[in-house]
Formats: sequence, C-alpha cells, structure tokens
Amino acid sequence: MTPLRLLRPRGEAGQPDPGPMPGGVLRALDITIARRVDGLLAGDYRSTFLGDGTELAQVRPYEPGDDVRRIDWNVTARTGEPHVRVHLADRVLVTWLVLDTSASMSFGTADRRKADVAEGVAIAVGHVATRRGNRLGIVTFGDADPRTLPPRQGRAGLLGLLQAVGREPDDTPTGATSLGEALTRTAALARQRALVTVVSDFRGPSDWRSPLTRLAGRHDVIAVEIRDPREQELPDVGELWLVDPETRRQIRVDTRDASLRRRFAAAAAEERGVVADTLSSLGVRHVVLSTSGDWLRQLAVFLQRRSR
Repeated sequence: MTPLRLLRPRGEAGQPDPGPMPGGVLRALDITIARRVDGLLAGDYRSTFLGDGTELAQVRPYEPGDDVRRIDWNVTARTGEPHVRVHLADRVLVTWLVLDTSASMSFGTADRRKADVAEGVAIAVGHVATRRGNRLGIVTFGDADPRTLPPRQGRAGLLGLLQAVGREPDDTPTGATSLGEALTRTAALARQRALVTVVSDFRGPSDWRSPLTRLAGRHDVIAVEIRDPREQELPDVGELWLVDPETRRQIRVDTRDASLRRRFAAAAAEERGVVADTLSSLGVRHVVLSTSGDWLRQLAVFLQRRSR
C-alpha cells in the first residue's frame, strides 16, 4: 500500500516538512558518510560466499580498517611505516543496488524525507561496495525514467551512483510502483553471483515475492526498508485530505476519531508485519531505517552483524 500523505504535508507543530536535498550537498554527503562509515565499520563488509585470494597483488601502506593480520612485518620494519599485503580476490565482489525513486519516497514528517535516507544509504553502500577493486551496479525504479548502470569499479561506480540518486523524484503520476519489475530486471543483469541491496519503502503492489524468491536463490540479498513515523499512525489534528503520491487518489479523514486512528495503526502494523515475514521466509536479511534519528548508525550495526 502506497502511503497516503497530506495534500500539503506538514511536519510536527505545523512546521513545513523536510524539503529536497540540494544537489550540491550530495558530494559533501559522500565525503561525510564515507568518513562515518570508516569509523563505524570495523573493516570491510564482505559477502558470506566470498573469501580472500592467495595470489599477492601488492604491498601498500596500512589504511584504517585494514585487517592487522595482513601486516607485512618485514616491509614494515624496513620502511618504518606499517604496510599490508593485498591479495587478489578469488572473485571480484559485484554489488547491485536496487534503489526506489518513486513519488512515495518524497514523503517525510520527521528529520528528513525517505528519499534523503535512501540517498544516504545508497552512498554508504556504494562506499563499501567499491573498495578493493569491487564493482557496483545500480538499478532504479518507480519514476518515469528508471535507470540501469552496469557494474563499475571504484570512483567510477560512486560517480554513477551520485548521478543516479541526485535526481529529485518526479511528481508526475506514474501509477503504482513495481518493485517486482525492478527485481526481474536485476536478475536478468546479474549473471555472476552478487550481493543485491534493495533500498525501498516496500509499498505498492505486492508483485515482488516471486522475483525476489528467484533472486535470493542465486544471490545474497539484503533489504533496507525506509519508513516515516506518520506512515504508522495518524495524529489527532482534525479533518485532513490525504493523497496517494503515486496515483493521486485522494481521501478525506477525520483524525479526531480515536477508533479510526486505532484501526489505521493496526492496519499499518499488520502490513509491515507481512513485509517482514515475507522477507524472512525468503532468507533475506532485513533492516528498517527511519526518517528520524541516526539511520547511519543503525545501518552500520546491521552490516557489522551481517559480516560476522
């Protein structure tokens, strides 16, 4: 179900809702998030099906986050500076980022919009996924111009990511978002086994179970769900006009009705429970991030737990 929102969305205490992130902020955000990710993550996130290679590629100066077990003590003693041995990976890790750019992602009543959190998550995942020669591919869905960027290494992959997330969601009604189509597209492109990270609010048609089942059968999949607090409960603020941002369907509700607020909260919780149960039944790791609070720390804790 696409979240209904106020026709003129307002934040708490009548303040305007968080607006779009200025385009020029993205590169600064890239640097800021990269530094925080380095500080929050102990070492690199690695997929469970990949190991270290045995062929020596180079010996280079130690960088924060490197495994201390790879220190080359002979070179370190000779140069007086810590150096590590870097081996060629048995296989390059390819990460596919499936990013929701639908109109529902522009919703936000807390510290930021869902689209802002999704952009930050995409940059954080991209920073980790393009290290050590690994490659990042991107699939966007939900707006009038979905994009597919083939896997690229290093900064090239990150630049492609910044370009993909730097566009504002198109407010033109495009109908219900199809996550299922995006997952089918990803499965067709991901020929070698990969890590697939889906960043979405998981709202709209429930057409994604079968494509995700097929995708999870071949790849390591994690789901990052973005939520806003007002999607789970209605405030008591009188009569409101709510609008579906993707279909423009409108409905008038009287939020003074306590019974209505309870039914809304129960239905919202049940719907989110179905999403969580479906992901769990498919063996997909799932983390929920909110538009309020420190989403990056939550993501880092999830990735650290995932890499053990």
